[in-house]
Amino acid sequence: MEELVIRDADVVDGSGDPSYRADVVVDGGRVVSIVKEAAAAGCQRPKARRELDAEGLVLAPGFIDMHAHSDLALLRDPDHSAKAAQGVTLEVLGQDGLSYAPVDDRTLGEVRRAIAGWNGPGDDIDFDWRSVGEYLDRLDRGIAVNAAYLIPQGTVRALVVGWEDRAATPEELDRMRRLVAEGMEQGAVGMSSGLTYTPGMYAQGAELTELCRVVASYGGYYCPHHRSYGAGALEAYEEMVALTREAGCPLHLAHATMNFGVNRGRAPELLSLLDDALDAGADISLDTYPYTPGCTTLVALLPSWASEGGPEETLRRLADEETAERVRHHLEVTGSDGCHGVPVEWETIEISGVGDPALGGYVGRTVLESARERGESPWAVARELLLKDRLAPTILQHVGHEENVRAIMRHRVHTGGSDGILQGAKPHPRAYGTFPHYLGHYVRELGVLSLEECVAHLTARPAARLRLPDRGLVREGYKADLVLFDPATVAAGSTFAEPRTLPTGIPYVLVDGRFVIEDGRRTDALAGRAVRGTPR
Repeated sequence: MEELVIRDADVVDGSGDPSYRADVVVDGGRVVSIVKEAAAAGCQRPKARRELDAEGLVLAPGFIDMHAHSDLALLRDPDHSAKAAQGVTLEVLGQDGLSYAPVDDRTLGEVRRAIAGWNGPGDDIDFDWRSVGEYLDRLDRGIAVNAAYLIPQGTVRALVVGWEDRAATPEELDRMRRLVAEGMEQGAVGMSSGLTYTPGMYAQGAELTELCRVVASYGGYYCPHHRSYGAGALEAYEEMVALTREAGCPLHLAHATMNFGVNRGRAPELLSLLDDALDAGADISLDTYPYTPGCTTLVALLPSWASEGGPEETLRRLADEETAERVRHHLEVTGSDGCHGVPVEWETIEISGVGDPALGGYVGRTVLESARERGESPWAVARELLLKDRLAPTILQHVGHEENVRAIMRHRVHTGGSDGILQGAKPHPRAYGTFPHYLGHYVRELGVLSLEECVAHLTARPAARLRLPDRGLVREGYKADLVLFDPATVAAGSTFAEPRTLPTGIPYVLVDGRFVIEDGRRTDALAGRAVRGTPR
């Protein structure tokens, strides 16, 4: 007898087709049968060792978070309710060009310092891997939800070239190609870049094109955080489209937003650019989070020259009065490349987390608010924070526009990605709320998307980008990564004031046929594993 039958569910299967009522049978980690309208037809209903009454609930494929920063959180926190409680059953890690494989001992230490604001310093982690394959093997020991991995181009560059702003030599480019090929062979699904983060931003288009050719040869995709989301955003998107078309590599645009005042109302221009490329045969997809503010680290706003050489060099420059004044001028007057070419508006920069608890008084306040309270300039406050907290502060950047968010999420190649940073006392609520916020706010309350459309955006469409033949749909033979939610009550609990509040209306989540959320509570199941790409 099979393990589980889910009775009388309203199945929204991920295809975008209308929902239907069915009994769904799960066994051995897969969906083994679907009996439509079983009760109404009066037919023999399937039986199993356990029966779950799903009356009033929608059964959908588990949600795929196409942009996650859980690289260490999955290892540190077996509970991982931040994602499991949202119905997320697969996360894509290695984002924005910086993560923890492939590395050597030197690079690992540098990367840990550089992205401590994203993932914490990692002092509680046994870094017993160096290669991509070894990291995926580490995930295979058991994690809360499944995870795929992108080779981080910035980490590869740090390993081979270092943190200097210069072109790679031919020999260095050959070694980077080999590292990308090895990562793809070991199970990565593609490559990411952070082209406003050092050292990845020092790579010019020709270097990126060559690495993308390698990724494409293995059937992977390129996922860039491109060179600007502010001034020059459209030109930055155009660069990525042209670069990947030359390389013959599929393109997935990370957190594809149009932010800052210069881009208010300009989403249609981006979408027209993408439609023209798609109609001409380009292979493009994108992800967004359903909120207006962004989230990053405070040090990321600095001009790229200030971060050349790595974290220790950045701290040395900030400690020097003359150099720090040059940094301020670039930030406040010129518009640094780290701040997307736009002069920083300190009233939009909210400190969301610090590494040193003694600095917790800054959290939840904008830099401008703290500066006024202390009778200092905003730059003096930001500089002091960076120095005292050794570059660890994270920020919310309140620079988005609701009309752009809604327009982009309607697009035919849109998928969902939380870009969720789980560190800090007051992280962005998207880390805990992205997927229920889509379903509750943008589907039920606003009607921006239909329920069937939205589920397709969050399931089948990302599974297709990841080239996963047995995920993303409720189909016989597919993996039983499933979520059951109440369409009348599903909602994000997280807010900017209380960002770690779990969602409502998602009582059941299964990973590989095992309940990780049951009756609204996290079980002790560690059913997730690494989901490896399949080289073609």
